[in-house]
Order: sequence, then C-alpha cells, then structure tokens
Amino acid sequence: MTFYACCLVGGLLFTVISVALGHFLGGHDTDVGADGHADTGLDHAGVPTMSFSSPTVLASFITAFGAFGLIFSKIELTSSPWISAPLAALGGLGIALVTLWFFSKLFQETQSSSESRVATLTGVTATVITPIPEQSVGEIAYVQAGSRYTAPARAEQNVALAAGVSVIITRVVGTQFYVKPAR
Repeated sequence: MTFYACCLVGGLLFTVISVALGHFLGGHDTDVGADGHADTGLDHAGVPTMSFSSPTVLASFITAFGAFGLIFSKIELTSSPWISAPLAALGGLGIALVTLWFFSKLFQETQSSSESRVATLTGVTATVITPIPEQSVGEIAYVQAGSRYTAPARAEQNVALAAGVSVIITRVVGTQFYVKPAR
C-alpha cells in the first residue's frame, strides 16, 4: 500500500512541478530528451504527436497506477498485491491511453496553420499585384487552402509583367517566387 501511495504522490508532484516550471520558465522545452523534444515529435505531415514514452503520459500512468492500487488494496476481494497490482497496472494503462489519445487529438486540432506549404506551390496560378520590372522583383498574390498570400516574385524569363497579369509559379528559391505568364 505504501508503494501505491508513493506512486500517486510522485506522479502528482511531477505534474505540479512540471506545470510550475512550465509557467515560470515559459514552458519552452522544459522536458528535453536526446533529440531535443521529449514531449512530442512530428509525424509525416509535420503535426506534433504524442508518444507513450512522453513524460505527460508516463506521469498519468504512474499517478493512476498509485490511485487504482490504493483503491484495489482497500477492497477485500482485491486486497492481495497479486491481484491489486495487475488491476492497478490495467487501470493506469487505461488512463495513460486516454491521456495519449486526448493530447494527440488536441495537437492535431490546434496545430493546423494558415501558413502555406511552399513546396506545393509549383504550378499554382497567381496574380501580379505589384508590377515585376525586367530583371527585378515585384509581388504576387495566390490562394492556397482558402487563404490569400503575397510573396516577392521575379519573372522566369526576365521580362516585365504588369499588375493584374495572371502568372504560374514555376519554382520557389528561398523566399523568392519565380513566375511565368499564364497562357
């Protein structure tokens, strides 16, 4: 029973200390692992994801294990450590999985961005909004994922393009877009 109480108190203390450090230190990478980020990683789409080994999920498992262990050790039918420990582990695992699911969904919903992905812009039609002088830079506007963006642009053939001309984005180098007239 003392072991369960230590798990419960230890998990709660870890959570309280993490919240306090996150609040007072700005919450920037306070749980750092070998790769620089212990709490989350990025999936193939660049969206943060949670791992079962994240400190948040592990703390929820330890806290729930302690709480369930205390509860099961007080019930006469499950008071034996041989019964209460596996049941507490199952309860802790359930809570940890719910925590993992909750934070994964939360990250997916909150990490959508209106910032476009530049790599997907080749072939997109845009409009010149600031004239592009010959061998110089102007400005274009384009729409991606329902949002309107502007960007500095050069004409691919070093020709002048007037405002209002429809162009096609041919490539992006750094922050500069190269365009050609749409025909």
